[in-house]
Amino acid sequence: MAEISSTDNTKARVIPGSFLSSFIMVTFLFSLWGFANDITNPMVAAFKNILLISNFESALVQFAFYGGYCVMAIPAALFIKRFTYKRGILVGLALYATGCLLFIPSGWTMQFWTFLLSYFIMTCGLSFLETSANPYILAMGPEETSTQRLNFAQSFNPIGSITGMFVASQFILAKLDKTTEEGRRALRETAPEQFAQIQQSDLGVIIGPYTILGVVVFLALIIFAIAKLPRAKGEDDNKLNIGATLGRLFRNAKYLEGVVAQAFYVGAQIMCWTFIIHYGVNELGLEKATAQNYNIVAMVVFVSSRFICTFLLKYFSPGGLLMTLAIGGFALIGGTIFIGGMTGLYCLMGVSACMSLMFPTIYGIALKGLGDDAKLGAAGLIMAIGGGCLMPPLQGAIIDMDAFNFGSMVLSSTRASFVLPLICFVVIAVFGFRTSKVHGHSY
Repeated sequence: MAEISSTDNTKARVIPGSFLSSFIMVTFLFSLWGFANDITNPMVAAFKNILLISNFESALVQFAFYGGYCVMAIPAALFIKRFTYKRGILVGLALYATGCLLFIPSGWTMQFWTFLLSYFIMTCGLSFLETSANPYILAMGPEETSTQRLNFAQSFNPIGSITGMFVASQFILAKLDKTTEEGRRALRETAPEQFAQIQQSDLGVIIGPYTILGVVVFLALIIFAIAKLPRAKGEDDNKLNIGATLGRLFRNAKYLEGVVAQAFYVGAQIMCWTFIIHYGVNELGLEKATAQNYNIVAMVVFVSSRFICTFLLKYFSPGGLLMTLAIGGFALIGGTIFIGGMTGLYCLMGVSACMSLMFPTIYGIALKGLGDDAKLGAAGLIMAIGGGCLMPPLQGAIIDMDAFNFGSMVLSSTRASFVLPLICFVVIAVFGFRTSKVHGHSY
């Protein structure tokens, strides 16, 4: 079996030809978890209306979803270190499929906590997939092109995201019962049987796409089980050496700052993409499905910008470009907060162009030069996805508040809530600056 080596003779190539087929297979996984992420974001608004819960409670969908990443990242890394990237991928796909299929009994119970459990199991699988696939892609060629290679692979993640958004818009949100939240509350009091029928029907609409997704993921599991994937350099060394590895990681300032920056980035991304629907509904009076269509456009912007920014990495340092984009994200979120209206919505969509480069670039910068420590180091960066678990409920809690009166200015709670992603972009900009100016120009 071939072994991936960072000292491949074809150093000029981002993806050595001998590993092209494996690269394509693993890159498919990026689309697969992108689909899961972005079919789920609109469900925050959907569950709020179906189950008549608060914005804070409905945002617990994100707490459960990204909580799986946070909890399972370290166990996944230890498993991969003990075994192989391929086995990590197989476990991830198995958990992913199981979580999706658990939506069926969740619909029977009509209990919110069962859906949260399904999301949690699903993302325990995604944690295995991301902890396996990201460093595996980095290992598929020379180290000097590793950030470019990961950015290229990550460019296919938004393709899955756009598909997930489209399915959420056209096959879930558009098919839900049109009864308003106020109308549902009235039905719950005056006609509880009719209200229960509407709930059951709406939950059935949600269950369908997740069931199909579970079947697709199970088929992917079979394909990966059969396929022969090359081992990465150093995979034969399956000694854990946890203490020594953690010691080196905790002494690496660039890595630790990368973990912090990644947590804030994921928080910003999830908040912008989850609450764009709330912005459209609360600020502009749009239907949820219509507001989700603006989210789809934002994702198209994200995809286009990802390819453009990957190209720009040939000419600009990752840290410098990251800082510039973070400053752009800060300015656009400022427009959403202080300008409002359709201009604010366009600013919120434009933020996606700035975010497109961030996840893989922070990831690549933080892991560059770690060698075999990258396996456990990757877990810290996947664990940082827990930023998407904590921040959306906080933003939901702000949206539940009354408007903010600053004397000369009154801000709706929806617009004011975007101060959280604003803070996130400050943290990312600082990391980009320190990467470029403090940790060395090679980054």
